[in-house]
Amino acid sequence: MSQPDGQSNTLDNLLEENRTFPPTAEFAAEANATAELYDSAAEDRLGFWSQQARRLTWRTEWNQVLDWSNPPFAKWFVGGELNVAHNCVDRHVEAGNGDRVAIYWEGEPGDSRRITYSDLQREVSKTANALSELGVGSGDRVAIYLPMLPEAVFAMLACARLGALHSVVFGGFSSEALRNRINDAEATVVITCDGQFRRGQAMPLKANVDEAVAGTPSVEHVVVVRRTGTEVAWNPDRDTWWHELVDRQSEQHTPEAFDSEHPLFILYTSGTTGKPKGILHTSGGYLTQAAYTHSTVFDLKPESDVYWCTADIGWVTGHTYIVYGPLANGASQVIYEGTPNTPHQGRHWEIVQKYGVTLYYTAPTTIRTFMKWGSEIPARYDLSTLRVLGTVGEPINPEAWMWYREHIGGGTAPIVDTWWQTETGAIMISPLPGVTATKPGSAQRPVPGVSVGVVDENGNRVGNGEGGLLVLDKPWPSMLRGIWGDQQRFVDTYWSRFAEQGYYFAGDGAKYDNDGDIWLLGRVDDVMNVSGHRISTTEVESALVSHPSVAEAAVVGASDPTTGQGIVAFVIPRGDSAGETTMATLREHVSHEIGPIAKPRQIMVVSELPKTRSGKIMRRLLRDVAENREVGDVSTLADSSVMEQITAGMKSGSGDD
Repeated sequence: MSQPDGQSNTLDNLLEENRTFPPTAEFAAEANATAELYDSAAEDRLGFWSQQARRLTWRTEWNQVLDWSNPPFAKWFVGGELNVAHNCVDRHVEAGNGDRVAIYWEGEPGDSRRITYSDLQREVSKTANALSELGVGSGDRVAIYLPMLPEAVFAMLACARLGALHSVVFGGFSSEALRNRINDAEATVVITCDGQFRRGQAMPLKANVDEAVAGTPSVEHVVVVRRTGTEVAWNPDRDTWWHELVDRQSEQHTPEAFDSEHPLFILYTSGTTGKPKGILHTSGGYLTQAAYTHSTVFDLKPESDVYWCTADIGWVTGHTYIVYGPLANGASQVIYEGTPNTPHQGRHWEIVQKYGVTLYYTAPTTIRTFMKWGSEIPARYDLSTLRVLGTVGEPINPEAWMWYREHIGGGTAPIVDTWWQTETGAIMISPLPGVTATKPGSAQRPVPGVSVGVVDENGNRVGNGEGGLLVLDKPWPSMLRGIWGDQQRFVDTYWSRFAEQGYYFAGDGAKYDNDGDIWLLGRVDDVMNVSGHRISTTEVESALVSHPSVAEAAVVGASDPTTGQGIVAFVIPRGDSAGETTMATLREHVSHEIGPIAKPRQIMVVSELPKTRSGKIMRRLLRDVAENREVGDVSTLADSSVMEQITAGMKSGSGDD
C-alpha cells in the first residue's frame, strides 16, 4: 500500500481502539512497579539488570553484566555462579518460609496435594539423588514426558540442582515427536508416567514412550510415575517405578553452584517440521528475567497472593511462569492437571474460589472458550479474590479482553497482555499493573530493561499509526543462547533478516497506535495480501469477534484471481445465534469496523476450530480447506475430527454469502 511519503508499509493499520483503563489510586499506591522503573532502565540499562539479578542468591558475584563481543552470542552476568534450584527452593526454607505453600496441586478427578517449600526441598533433593544414582550429572540431558503432576516440577528442579539439562516434551505429542526430541538431545533418562487423566478418562502415556525409545540409542533408563494405575508394559532392564527409586533416597542433597552461562534446559518449539528446533536457555540471565518479570508484571506479593498460570509444563510458559519465576520469588501457586470443562464448565472458577486465587494467567483462546460457554457460568462462583489477570500465547482481541475484565476481573482487575516467545525466555512486552493505563488488545510497551522496535522491510522504524515487523534491537538476559547442536541455524533463523542492524527478528507483525503503544498482529506468515494491502488476520478476526453473535473466528487468505488473495473467515457463533445473523451482516460489520478492503469473501459457520492441545489455531489447515487442497497433517490437533466437519461444510457450500 502506498503511503503519502512514498514509503512501502509492511502492514496496514486497520483497527483503532480508544478505550483506556487507568489503574486505581489504591492499586497504584501498593504496586511493585512504578513509572520510575522505565527511567532507571533507560538511564543505565546494564545497571538496571544488575539490580534485578540481585533478586537472586549468587555463590559468586559476576564481574561483567553483559559480554556482547561476539553477537548474536551473548553472555550475561559473566563470572557469576549460582544454583537455580537453590534459588527456587532452599533459600526460601533458609529464610524461614519452609511452611509457606509452594504448590496447591489439583488433580482432574478432584484429588489434591498441598506442598510447602520444605516439602518441595525434600522431594527435589530425593529426586536429585535418584537421578544421580542413574548416572545423571552436570551437562547430561533428561527428557521429561509428563502431564501436570508435581513430579514434573520435582524432576525439572532436580535436573537444575545437578546441572543436568531437562528437555520437557508436551504430553500431547506423539511417540515420533518424542523420539525426535530425545535423539536430538541425546537424553540418557526419560521420566514419564503410566497414564494421564484427560476429560475424565485415563489415557495411556508410557506406551508412547515404549514406542519412542525403541529407536533412541542414548536412553538408558525410563522412570515411571504411577498416576492412573493403568497396566503398562515393562522392561526390567530399563524401566523403574518412580516411587521405588525416589522414595528410598536421602532427603539431603547439597546443590552445586554453576556458571551463570551453564545450560539449564532445551525446549523444542511446537509445530516444527523436519528436524526439531531445540531452543537452549542458560541459568543466571534466564532466572533473573523470569523472577523480575513475574514479580513486576503480576505485582506478586508472595506473602499473600495465590498465583495460577494455566499453561502446560511442556510449553515455555510452564517453564518460566509455573516453575522458575514463581518459585524463585517464593510464590504460592495452583497447578491443575486437567481441562477447563472436566467435570463441568465452571472448573476453573471452582478452583479460583477454592484456593482464593488472586493472580490468574491464561491464553486468549481459553478466554474465548469461556465466552462461548456463557458469562452465567463464572457468575456462579466467588471470583472477588482476583486482582490481576494475564493473557499469553497470541494477541487477544479487544472484545475478549473486555469480557475477561468484566466477567472474571469484576470490572476492576488490571489485565496484563504479555508478548514473548520460547526464544525470548521471559515476558518482553506488557503493561505494568499500577502504572499503565491499559488498552483492550494491546501489549503496549516493552517492560523496563527491554528494547523493542517495529520496523519496515529495510529495518527502519515505522511511525505511529503504522505497522511492520517486530524486532528486538538490544540483547536481554533471558535470550536464547542458540539452537541445540546447530548454531548456524540459530544465526540464520533469528538474526539474518536484519543482520546489518544486528536485530533479532521475532517472526511477528506489530503496529504502533497513535500513542506509540504496540499491538501484536500475529505471525507474519499469516498476513494476507488483498489488492496490494497487507492485512493481518488478527485484526479481521478481532472485528468479527466484536459482533455480539460471534464467539470465535479464524481468518485466512485464499488465492483469488482478481485480488491476489481473498479473505475467508471461519466463525463459531455464540449460543444459538447462528441462525439470527446472516453472513451478509457479518461482512458488513467487518466493513464498518475496518473498511471495505477487509470484507471477507466467504464466511463459514463452524462448531469448532482446528487447534493444537496448547490452543493455537492451525490456520495452515484452514488455508488448505479454503483453497480446496488436500488437508495436511492433523496429528497435532486436539481433535482431528474437526477438520472433517469443516471440509464437509465447505463442500456443501454452507456459509457462502
